[in-house]
Amino acid sequence: MDISTFHKKIFSISNTTDFKKLALELFNYQANHNVFYKKYCDLLGCKVDKVKNITQIPFLPIEFFKSQKIICEKIKPIHYFLSSGTTSEKKSVHYINNLNFYEKNCLVCFEKFWGKINNYCFFCLTPNKNEAPNSSLVHMCNLFIKKSDHLESGFYLNDHDKLLYSIKKVQRKNIPFIILGLSFAILDFAEKNDTNLSGGYVIETGGMKNRKNEMIREKLYQILKEKFKIKSIQSEYGMTELLSQSYSLKNGEFKSPPWKKILIRDKQNPLKINNSSSGGINIIDLCNTHSCAFLATEDFGILDKNKFKVLGRLKESDLRGCNTMI
Repeated sequence: MDISTFHKKIFSISNTTDFKKLALELFNYQANHNVFYKKYCDLLGCKVDKVKNITQIPFLPIEFFKSQKIICEKIKPIHYFLSSGTTSEKKSVHYINNLNFYEKNCLVCFEKFWGKINNYCFFCLTPNKNEAPNSSLVHMCNLFIKKSDHLESGFYLNDHDKLLYSIKKVQRKNIPFIILGLSFAILDFAEKNDTNLSGGYVIETGGMKNRKNEMIREKLYQILKEKFKIKSIQSEYGMTELLSQSYSLKNGEFKSPPWKKILIRDKQNPLKINNSSSGGINIIDLCNTHSCAFLATEDFGILDKNKFKVLGRLKESDLRGCNTMI
């Protein structure tokens, strides 16, 4: 399979048939060229040539990124993304062979739901690129800052006074702005500063681990809406092990780009897909061409047509989300 040609096909997907065709093509490639994924498929007794539907594809448990090098043969990584966690905790490592492709995907994913990126000024509440060079979230934030074409765009995690000044400045100019970042950081800013975010948006990316008591998304939304005096809070759903992002524009209902598909695995049989009920979230991300595109996450959720909700974490799973990543 020619990876460059496949990349071009991904962004031209227009229907379910296109997606299924490319998903099966990528599965055949990875089941034969990703050594660890091949072993996993063999252990499950999966006959690659017999798989004719995406629901038959084995989904690799995402925790293997913590102990195995998940990458296809002959792929030479140039970078890696590292998940968050305490210093004593084993972290996931996602080896990357093409940062330009990751960046293009981030931009296309964002603009599919939000419109042109240079329409917005970005205030990012995450560490900066020097502090967290291997964070996929920070890499994305840095990209958005560079592409926004606004001088006020930047990292503001440790400078609330400057952030307040910049918010008021863009409000006077009627420039749409987005506060994008870790949930605990946005909550800290909201609790310490009484500010009206009129004309702006808040996109939380998860991440309460080791900082505050874990709270349900609805509670977080309620607090932030009251503190910021705005009607809605938005969210981004992504992770170290995936290259594509999903976005929620309201009510915690996430939508994904055409090359990323959410499936729900059965609560009683994790090898079976049951999209009619709540269960563990499985993800097909066709942009994971170099590693593994078929992952069983530790998140618990529910699917409703082309939208999904994250209801929490599966029992005994690590808490989801990033901390300061340094």
